[in-house]
Amino acid sequence: MKKEGCPYCNGGEALAKFGVLAFKTEVSQIIVFKDQSHKGRCIVAYDLDHKGEICELDDENRNKFLKDVNDVAKALHKAYKPQRLNYGAYGDTLGHLHFHLVPKYEGEFEWGGTFQMNTGNYASDDEINEVIKTLKANYKA
Repeated sequence: MKKEGCPYCNGGEALAKFGVLAFKTEVSQIIVFKDQSHKGRCIVAYDLDHKGEICELDDENRNKFLKDVNDVAKALHKAYKPQRLNYGAYGDTLGHLHFHLVPKYEGEFEWGGTFQMNTGNYASDDEINEVIKTLKANYKA
């Protein structure tokens, strides 16, 4: 069941405040985060209904969702060649199951620490579209 007011459930203006839908899979939506403090930064959000915790998914959908996280991680590694990806699974405020995937590079911004949610480094529409194009080109389900 979709939850009223949830940007992941309903998209639209609520989602557009922080992200742009890149594409969907069977169980997930891949969203490019508008704050591109780390090029390629994106979100994999569960898309079938409003779930807050991974333990709320049945085995089949959990496995599909985690495969999507893995496949997007592979695409980010192939495209941007980060030393590490940081994975953030926060839900205190929105309460919708999603992972932030944040490419990190040794010696660069926020290396060795937790990534900030919003740094104010918002990408242009052209830059967002380039990230979407790059993710799609490197994504192999």
